Amino acid sequence: MSTVLYSSPIFGPVHSRRLGVSLGINLMPADGKICTFDCIYCECGRNCEHHPHHHRPTRQEVYDALRTTLAGMKADGPEPNVLTFAGNGEPTANPEFPLIVDDVLALRDEFFPNAKVSVLSNGTRVTDPAIFNALLKLDNNIQKLDTVDIEYIKLIDNPVGHYDLDAIINALCAFKGHVIIQTMFLTGTLDGRDMDNTSDRYVTPWMEALKKIRPSQVMIYTIDRETPVQTLRKASRETLDGIAARLRENGFETSVSY
Repeated sequence: MSTVLYSSPIFGPVHSRRLGVSLGINLMPADGKICTFDCIYCECGRNCEHHPHHHRPTRQEVYDALRTTLAGMKADGPEPNVLTFAGNGEPTANPEFPLIVDDVLALRDEFFPNAKVSVLSNGTRVTDPAIFNALLKLDNNIQKLDTVDIEYIKLIDNPVGHYDLDAIINALCAFKGHVIIQTMFLTGTLDGRDMDNTSDRYVTPWMEALKKIRPSQVMIYTIDRETPVQTLRKASRETLDGIAARLRENGFETSVSY
């Protein structure tokens, strides 16, 4: 299969379906993937397929590369809508993440004060106080919650190590609305098992969790690129629109990416 690994520590800018012109900040090595999930739909492939040989970029390396890139964009364009922590794995797994957040915010203010700073995170580290406080500083604190069915999470997201769903939901609630929930909906199979998470069995309890979390926005999306598991399929436009309608009926600002 074809997978995507991103340059490190800076990649793009790219056009994001959800965020606009996005300059990526990859806090993982360029030659591999380090993640606290091992999602079966990840465009970067499975963890075991991409063991990195290089180190994670340091705080200083990120600062220097971002300053150079932003200076070039200031002179020649394009102007970014957003600076996004994303890339080859879970951004918050970089041990210097809280300090890097401070640097990125300062550089944003210097070069493009109207740009947002976002993170695309799988939510596994929101229970760490230092990570939680760093996430509070970001404009778009985007956290993944594909379902609240722990057995399904084990199949689709494959948490690496201990995963306490209740503690994560409690931490998401503690953001007091300063969080955007991002959810992947898909169909298809995994080793012959139905992986459709668009039915009431999954959607209704997920929505009940959202009522507790009260995010500022919910982003729902489906597969857009080739996946490590070839038997997965996109959720239909009609299905996503139906879920979005239910969310809006319950007062959630909702975006849909097909």
